[in-house]
Amino acid sequence: MKIDSKGVYFPELNQRIRHAVSDGVKEIVLDHVNGQRYIADGLSGDLRIVIHGTPGNDLGAFMDGPTLHVFGNGQDGIGNTMNSGKILVHGHGGDIIGYAMRGGKIFILEEVGYRVGIHMKAYQDMHPVIIAGGTARDFLGEYMAGGVIIILGLDGDPKDPIVGNSCGTGMHAGTIYIRGKVAEYQLGKEVKSFPLNETDDQILETYVKEFAHDFSLDAGKILKGPFCKLMPYTHRPYGKLYAY
Repeated sequence: MKIDSKGVYFPELNQRIRHAVSDGVKEIVLDHVNGQRYIADGLSGDLRIVIHGTPGNDLGAFMDGPTLHVFGNGQDGIGNTMNSGKILVHGHGGDIIGYAMRGGKIFILEEVGYRVGIHMKAYQDMHPVIIAGGTARDFLGEYMAGGVIIILGLDGDPKDPIVGNSCGTGMHAGTIYIRGKVAEYQLGKEVKSFPLNETDDQILETYVKEFAHDFSLDAGKILKGPFCKLMPYTHRPYGKLYAY
């Protein structure tokens, strides 16, 4: 099913999408999307939504199962509190991507903004994954409590930093993999860089191959790295702040 989104106010567009899903439509193509917010929010099940253009904030928030393909850029809050499913953005991503997500995958082909993965967490057997093909700005993985973030730094100037400052601030679980080097001054005080082990190699191979397949990239070239691993060295970074 195709929907022409040109000039359509976001509540009406989202209502059309929900009506289509209620009628049993499994694949929806949205043309001329231009900043409409909340697309696919709260949707569940085996759905595929193809978006041509740039959707607005909170794309796929609270989503539980669908697959979204964005042929354009994504704004802030992609995958906010997402439970499961997959979001692929064939362009740039904004700030607070994956806020509090506890499952599913978000793959961004190019660079992402600030506070990506903030409050990201794992839940039971769900382990969320965020991959950015470009760079990330400050506060990557802030207060992260589970899951995996991978920043690949592809096609950028090798002299430019792959991530910004305060990376992993408040982080107390999960893992961040960076393809390249991160200076100690860029890290939050709660995290340190650790050498990769065989399990890390398997994780990177699995997710990078999937990312490369989705965006028609050379996985072998990407996996040559080198990669570093950032993890918290305490599970209670603010434990001393509390009185007992």
